[in-house]
Amino acid sequence: MRALTKAFIGVTAAIGMAAGGLATAGTAAAASAPESAQQRAVGAEAVAPLAVVNLGLNTAQAKDWQCFLRNSGYSPGAIDGQLGTQSWKAAQGLFNALGYQDGQVDGIVGPNTVKALQRFLNDDNVGQKVAVDGIAGPDTKDAFKDLVNLFSHFC
Repeated sequence: MRALTKAFIGVTAAIGMAAGGLATAGTAAAASAPESAQQRAVGAEAVAPLAVVNLGLNTAQAKDWQCFLRNSGYSPGAIDGQLGTQSWKAAQGLFNALGYQDGQVDGIVGPNTVKALQRFLNDDNVGQKVAVDGIAGPDTKDAFKDLVNLFSHFC
């Protein structure tokens, strides 16, 4: 499943890049687009899981989230305020343990991870109320910030 997700992300990125390039390119550039798109897909696939996704948190808030995860028994990696793959794997582990996610732990912040975060935010013990739609919009980001601001004592 992980490989399929990574391949889907890479192909989606490649299609988007190719479409943008073809919209402004001439016939000669269009002929070379499939090779270029394939190269871009490999590059996008290799970079996507390494991206930092703080979902609106500043560095200090992200450190607090990482400390919360660590203190909850999940290893977010370095406490550096950069929510990368290892931090999101830790969060996914927490979400799985709480029954908010389907067991997938890949460190990618896709719709399933965002839905799990939204369910976590909506938990009675957390007290936030956001739509569970898999979209990390302003309401989700604000609720995440509000929650994490309560964790300043964890680091």
